[in-house]
Amino acid sequence: MKKYNLSKKWKWSQFSANDMERIKPLLLQDGNEWLKKVRDNRSNYLRVKAPENGEKVVYGSLIYQQSFEDDQDYKIFHFYVTEDQWITVDLALSMFKHINLEFLIRQINRTEHAVDGFLIFLGELMNEMLVEIDQFEVELKTLIWSIRNRNETGILEKVYRRRHELLVWKSLLIPIRELKMGIEEADFEEVSRGEIFTRTCRRIERAVVLLNEYEHEIDSIINLEEVISSHRGNEIMKTLTVITIIFTPIMAYGALWGMNFKYMPELGWRHGYLFAFILVIFTTLLLYGYLKVKGWTGDLLKGKKRGSFFK
Repeated sequence: MKKYNLSKKWKWSQFSANDMERIKPLLLQDGNEWLKKVRDNRSNYLRVKAPENGEKVVYGSLIYQQSFEDDQDYKIFHFYVTEDQWITVDLALSMFKHINLEFLIRQINRTEHAVDGFLIFLGELMNEMLVEIDQFEVELKTLIWSIRNRNETGILEKVYRRRHELLVWKSLLIPIRELKMGIEEADFEEVSRGEIFTRTCRRIERAVVLLNEYEHEIDSIINLEEVISSHRGNEIMKTLTVITIIFTPIMAYGALWGMNFKYMPELGWRHGYLFAFILVIFTTLLLYGYLKVKGWTGDLLKGKKRGSFFK
C-alpha cells in the first residue's frame, strides 16, 4: 500500500487487490458494493452516490490501456473518491510512458479536495492518450497519401486496421466521458465550477473531437476505396467484354475451319491460307473500328497512370 498525505484536508491511498481488509475500514457504508466489484469486475463501470444529507462519493473501475491486437490485454484500475479521500486499487503508474510522476504528485499536492486530485490525474491520463492519438494521426496521414501513390489490397487492410484502432480509442474514451458526467452529477462543492475540472473537461472534449474527425476521415477513405474498387471492377469487366468481342471473328473462323467435313472447298485453294489470314485480320479490325466509332472502348485498353485513381 502507498499512502500520500497530500494536504491536511485529504489523502490519496493506493492498494493492490490483495489489500481488501486494509481498504474496508476506509470506506463508507456503501463501500461493500465497490469492494465486491474490485474482486470480480474486469470491465468499466461507474456509480454515483449523492444523498441530500451525507457524504458524496463516486466509485467504479476504469480501463485505461488496451492492446489493439488482443482484447484480453488491457489495464484496469478501481477508484473510490469522496471529498476528503481518494482510494485506487491496481493503478500501475509505471505503465504511463508520457506522465512525469514527480510533476503529477506536485500538481495533486496543490489541490484542496480529493476530487480535484482525481481530476488532475484524469487530465494527465488524457494527455497520455492525446500523445498516442497524435501518433495515430501521423499513421493516418501516411495512409491517406498511400492510397493515391500505391493503391492496392494491402492498403485496404491498413485502412481497416486504423478503423479498428479508432474504435478501440473511442471505447477507452467513452467511460472517461461518463466519469466526467458522474462527477458533475455528484455536484461536489466548488469542483464543477473550478479551473481543474474545466481544464480536464476540455482535454476530454479535445480527444472526442479529434477521434470524431479521424472517424470522418477514415469513413471518407473507405467510401473512396469502395468507389475506386467498384469503378475498376466495372472497367475490368468492360475490358474483358471488349476483348472477347474483338477476338470473336478469330474464334468463329477457327471453329469453322476446324470442322472435319469431307468436302471443304477452301482446303483446295492455292492461296486459302493467305485468304483466311487476311479475312481474320480484316474482320477483327473492322469490328474494333466499329466499337471505336461507337465510343464503346473509351480508355479501357490503356494502362493505369501512376498516382491516378481512375486513369
